[in-house]
Amino acid sequence: MLSLQEISDRMEIQDLMTVYANAIDSRQFDRLDQVFTADAYIDYRGMGGIDGRYPDVKAWLGQVMQHFPKYFHMVANTEITLSGDKATARTVCFNPMDTPLPGGGSQVMFLGLWYRDQLLRTPAGWRITERVEEGCFQHNVPDHVKIPNA
Repeated sequence: MLSLQEISDRMEIQDLMTVYANAIDSRQFDRLDQVFTADAYIDYRGMGGIDGRYPDVKAWLGQVMQHFPKYFHMVANTEITLSGDKATARTVCFNPMDTPLPGGGSQVMFLGLWYRDQLLRTPAGWRITERVEEGCFQHNVPDHVKIPNA
């Protein structure tokens, strides 16, 4: 049986995944300060992005997401392993994105991926210290968009 602390930890970590998705989708990138530690390592290369420390990746997100007029991140199925003040999590993400085409118009591409996270309990609550994207599938990706084969 889960203790009240374990239940609370799991709910807080699941909520962190939702805060992340909503921050990205509403383009409120400063809200990511509530998700990541200041020195977190983030690796988005699995889906065509960059890797680096949180401040650099946050700045990159603000720039690159401007190229996509509409998108959302639906996160679910978070599997959490707790170990005191540390945790690991694996979360699935379904990410359709409206992508402008070079000749005009747009098309929607569909991306499926997992987030593999390392987390730490901080005085401000749970935070991600490391996030690695792992590609699963991609569909309807325009030729001008570069995404590694999932």
